[in-house]
Amino acid sequence: MRRLGIKQKIWMTLSIVSLFTILTGIGLTFYLYEKFYVEKQIELLLMQGKRLEAVYDQNGKGEEFLKRVQWTDEGSEGKVIFTDDPMLLSAGVPYDEYFNTNLITFEERQQLLAGKEVIMIREHPRFNQDILAVTIPLLQEELLQGAIFLYMPLEVVYEPFQSIRLLLLLALVFVLLIVIVGGRKISDHLISPLKKMEVISHKMMDGDFTQRIHIKTRDEIGSLSQSLNSLASSLEKVEQQRREFLQNVSHELRTPLSYIKGYTEAIRDGVVVDNEDRNKYMNIIHHEVSRLQRLVNDLLDLAQLEGDSYPMKHEPLSFAQLTLDVLERYELITKQKNIKIQEQLDDDIIIEGEADRLEQVISNLLDNAIRYTLEGKELFISLSQQQSSAVFTIQDLGPGISEEDLPKVVDRFYRVNKARTRKDGGTGLGLAIVNQIVKKHRGIFLIESEEGIGTTVTVKLPLLEI
Repeated sequence: MRRLGIKQKIWMTLSIVSLFTILTGIGLTFYLYEKFYVEKQIELLLMQGKRLEAVYDQNGKGEEFLKRVQWTDEGSEGKVIFTDDPMLLSAGVPYDEYFNTNLITFEERQQLLAGKEVIMIREHPRFNQDILAVTIPLLQEELLQGAIFLYMPLEVVYEPFQSIRLLLLLALVFVLLIVIVGGRKISDHLISPLKKMEVISHKMMDGDFTQRIHIKTRDEIGSLSQSLNSLASSLEKVEQQRREFLQNVSHELRTPLSYIKGYTEAIRDGVVVDNEDRNKYMNIIHHEVSRLQRLVNDLLDLAQLEGDSYPMKHEPLSFAQLTLDVLERYELITKQKNIKIQEQLDDDIIIEGEADRLEQVISNLLDNAIRYTLEGKELFISLSQQQSSAVFTIQDLGPGISEEDLPKVVDRFYRVNKARTRKDGGTGLGLAIVNQIVKKHRGIFLIESEEGIGTTVTVKLPLLEI
């Protein structure tokens, strides 16, 4: 069975609501007309009958009473019949030969005998039409002597309602037009954006994240379109990063693999016969393999750190001692480049974290600082406490980073110095790894730089809570 779409559901809902409203309105109109106008006519007939009954009680069926009956008959919309003929008032049994000429039925005559007025709205065989009638009993010493029969055809009663019926018909047509026009506009307002979203979502499913939905409404549909546009933008950015990542990885792998392949073929084919050249080529191969190893390790580290399920250890650590341990490993390199390190460390600072990962942060930052510091220059390293945070900074006097490059330096494979891969052997993942490790430790990683002056990197980590 085919499921109804939103458009069909909207039309069905509008149709049901409109039909219910129309039927309720028509029913209410009939009820109110019956309640007020018809009852008003009944009250009018009863009032006229009571007045005639009062005249009868005073004067009997004399000339004055008969004139009043004639005057009432001629002066009102209804008709008045006075009778003291029991044949007209119905026989004493329910069924008799004068049934079609009787004014009232046997049951109604019983009500008159009890002194009660009789109100009827029915087809009357004597008049061959539907009537509204009131019968007033005329009693003497609790005996029924006659009756006043006041009536008017229902056509007269309902004649004013004919114009109301015309108005109801016009209102029905008007409501239907509103339903058709309004339903179309409402359905177009709701369905058209959803159709656009459906088209865009299919394109997104096929890998095209460049499409956007242009909807300016401020309702839920507009919010949904904005959310879908935001999703498309995010996916487009992720897709762009994925492509750049694959390009960068392929480039990083291609260069060392080309070196390894070329030199191994030269050795294998006997092109290199001199031992000195052979050792030189073997050293190059070893260097390129080491680069590949670092690249793979960095990629694995970054993949683990970007995942939410990476288990990070938390143990009390002396941040100053951690920094001194890393500095000790770089002592030979700094001496070779004649770089002097000025350090100012607060030995009392204790943080909570994973020692290996935090050593990796300090190593990557120090490696970058040494790499870009010219020979004979100085590095400044400090560790201090600010409120409830440990603040670690490394300041170099290198070439600095431009404002354009600064926001991108923590991206994977991004390099300020585009030639650094072959010259210096970096993988382009160091700062990205640092950023992820700091985040895992609930810290903040900041980089400030000015071209020609130098760069300052800052790591803020929460202190150990005691």
